[in-house]
Amino acid sequence: MGKVVINSYEDFEKLVGQQIGISDYVELTQERINLFADATLDHQWIHVDPERAKVESPFHSTIAHGYLTLSLLPHLWNQIIEVNNLKMMINYGMDKMKFGQPVLTGQSIRLIAKLQTLTNLRGVAKAEIKFAIEIKDQPKKALEGVAIFLYYFN
Repeated sequence: MGKVVINSYEDFEKLVGQQIGISDYVELTQERINLFADATLDHQWIHVDPERAKVESPFHSTIAHGYLTLSLLPHLWNQIIEVNNLKMMINYGMDKMKFGQPVLTGQSIRLIAKLQTLTNLRGVAKAEIKFAIEIKDQPKKALEGVAIFLYYFN
């Protein structure tokens, strides 16, 4: 499935209720996890100490921060959709977000997105995107929720 191209509010309207796309997989390496720990000052051993995690963690591995998984949403979203003719786009919020299962170091994740609703707010497109972040070869999702974006078209 190729990238969906949106040029107007009307293009968005045609997608309501449909799956928009699926991103490529991104691997969550220990290096990426460590960089995220440095950026957020969250150096909990379950994320950054592989030797201790092998022994003390119920997962026998370090795991990615839940917020690292969430923070990859814009990157994964941009693999699925290209929105043109914009003045700007704003992250408006998250609803019903739930972490289903930790992502072990070395696992790969991808995004599946569906346009749940679209509302015209005086010329601003409010898009509610139902999303799931899947872990490769795992039945449970890492993260599910609804991302809300405001698109200001030219």
